Amino acid sequence: MVDHRPFGHTGVRVSALTLGAMNFGQRGNPDHEDSIRIIHRALDEGITSIDTADVYSDGESEEIVGKALAGGRREDVFLATKFHGQVGDNPQHRGNSRRWIVRAVDNSLRRLRTDWIDLYQAHRPEPGTDFDETLGALTDLVRQGKIRYLGTSTFEPSAIVEGQWIAQRCGRERVVSEQPPYSILARGVEREVLPVAQRHGLAVIPWSPLAGGWLSGRYHAGLDAPISRRADRLPARFDPRLPANAAKLVAVEKLAALADEAGLSLIHLAIAFVLEHPAVTSAIIGPRTLAHLESQLGATKVTLSADVLDRIDAIVAPGTTLNPADAGYQPPALTDPAYRRRGGLSTPQARVTP
Repeated sequence: MVDHRPFGHTGVRVSALTLGAMNFGQRGNPDHEDSIRIIHRALDEGITSIDTADVYSDGESEEIVGKALAGGRREDVFLATKFHGQVGDNPQHRGNSRRWIVRAVDNSLRRLRTDWIDLYQAHRPEPGTDFDETLGALTDLVRQGKIRYLGTSTFEPSAIVEGQWIAQRCGRERVVSEQPPYSILARGVEREVLPVAQRHGLAVIPWSPLAGGWLSGRYHAGLDAPISRRADRLPARFDPRLPANAAKLVAVEKLAALADEAGLSLIHLAIAFVLEHPAVTSAIIGPRTLAHLESQLGATKVTLSADVLDRIDAIVAPGTTLNPADAGYQPPALTDPAYRRRGGLSTPQARVTP
């Protein structure tokens, strides 16, 4: 059975593994009944936390989770979903504005077949929208009983701190969790995100502890990269011909040898590494098949020795993300030249209401 940990300072306890539902639906496993079997198996093994998002297969993932929890299993699950990304073809159906949030939450509640969402998360920052507007809308949803807690995903440390400041200064509900990318190959959050989360008592539920499959044992030097829809969509993260991904492959070979020497699977080594960090509450696993789930369940029983952790540090240095594309989000100040040039922006950007 999976052990449980405190969810920040909320008083809630959640399983050390969270079942990520991104791969349920057309984006991954289109078989609803098979996906439901995977969810039920995870629950039977003691996983009590499920994470999804409205953009996963345009809401189909939420629908599958809703079906799986029907019939009495909803009460025992800490259910998390997210808003921000565009759902469907309408460009208005996205964002972090009050206008979209109040509609998005009702859509998610309907698909999930529930009256409340335990953790409602901003899937990404939106610099052009006041963070106070977002937190104000979410605060109203808490008071209406539609959501219990607020969370963020892939936010910069400055934005995490800003959220705490707005809550205190403006009387908003406080963000209680952050969901960052974190794996042996993507350790950038160790620099500031994880320490900031600890300082403010936030729960941390990292996504992609297997680095998008790079630490699943499927990638090997000299062999063609596995074929997948994700690799087709995101060549910057998965094309082994790119230098940053070639560096990941070198690290993977060394990590696989270390795992073998330690008597572990690479999967267990990777997940146990993420769970070892004192800031981490629960690692999100995203199985597409029952076999994927079974291969990951035992990771919570693994304790890595100091020697193994030191050798991991020697392969990928603390605070290092080998491929910046794996960071999940790049601030506009880095991606849009207009943010770095006087007169480049014609409209005011995000501000904080005092």
